[in-house]
Amino acid sequence: MRVNDAIIGAVLLVLSLAVLWHVQSFPSVPGQPYGAALYPGLVSVGLALASVGLIVQGLSSGGPALVAGALSRQGLIAFITTIATLLFYILFVDDLGFIVCSILMLIALMWSYRARPVLILPVAIIATLVTHTMFYRFLKVPLPWGILQPVAW
Repeated sequence: MRVNDAIIGAVLLVLSLAVLWHVQSFPSVPGQPYGAALYPGLVSVGLALASVGLIVQGLSSGGPALVAGALSRQGLIAFITTIATLLFYILFVDDLGFIVCSILMLIALMWSYRARPVLILPVAIIATLVTHTMFYRFLKVPLPWGILQPVAW
């Protein structure tokens, strides 16, 4: 089944507005010009802008709200892999750590979405290290090290 982009955009817009409303209650950090609400607030504003774009695109396409159709085998594999990697992260991030889980998840996701094989490993490693650095060093989010605890930096 295919859902019109306008409907998906409207749902995401409601979600982004709910998050934006909720983060206003986050406490400020003493001595800092920004607080705990900054990052989730920025993400929700970005999601709201993307949602408006989806709504405009969906309305301008003039297509029906729902189109029934069979899911391709590749689409089903990608969907199952996405759900499985999220469950994998929830279950194993404390034991394996963020870096190991993230690299394995990205490899599985890029494979399931048929990324070029030569790019899968380098992109997974670089994206994980950039994400880890941004959260761990700059945003001071304590990500689990897991099996890499002896070499934590």
